[in-house]
Amino acid sequence: MSGFGKSYRAALAKVDRSQRYQLDEGVKLVRETARAKFDETVEFAIRLGVDPRQADQNVRGTVTLPHGMGKAVRVLAFAKGEKEKEAQEAGADFVGSDELIKKISEGWFDFDKAVATPDMMAAVGRIGKVLGPRGLMPNPKTGTVSADIARAVKEIKAGKLEFRVDKAGIVHVPVGKASFEPEKLIDNARAVLSAILRAKPASAKGNYIRGVTLSTTMGPGVKIDLSQVRAMAA
Repeated sequence: MSGFGKSYRAALAKVDRSQRYQLDEGVKLVRETARAKFDETVEFAIRLGVDPRQADQNVRGTVTLPHGMGKAVRVLAFAKGEKEKEAQEAGADFVGSDELIKKISEGWFDFDKAVATPDMMAAVGRIGKVLGPRGLMPNPKTGTVSADIARAVKEIKAGKLEFRVDKAGIVHVPVGKASFEPEKLIDNARAVLSAILRAKPASAKGNYIRGVTLSTTMGPGVKIDLSQVRAMAA
């Protein structure tokens, strides 16, 4: 612990690392231990009992946070003609086709999420190698490839997030900001946990949820009671 700064040690001292906290207790605790000068993100790290190397256990999905993420999300829409107009009216920050693809291929990434109409995907595929590693490639499985482009834009603006298990079997998902009222963070956290429980692969054996930790960007982790989490699936 000597390698940590004084403020981190003070925050860590508030957390009983042997205890598994109820969700409402955990939320209040991570807010108390937020110590940065900026508004820290509150995030779940959820360890799953899956093997991500197996295609049928590669957990991924979407969740719409009831209270959003506390920041404006810049949405880019790949669309043409009437669909371009629909995306603009729905609130997309950037809308276009070939000119946007060219701009991105030249290194421009001033957006947070991308959506596309199905007819645009052949062209968008040309920049898949640069969009994919950044988590920006539209995908029909997450609703970011849709003929209803207006709805796709509105959902993201309203707080829709994507999640995916990493190679270590852990899902990292933000649930809001430390400045949020506890009730809003709890609502968002419940929505995330419920979505991940619904995404359980049929081939997953044993305990699906193996560990849940809540933390802020710069704060210590707070372990959440698994019995409470698993009860949400009942």
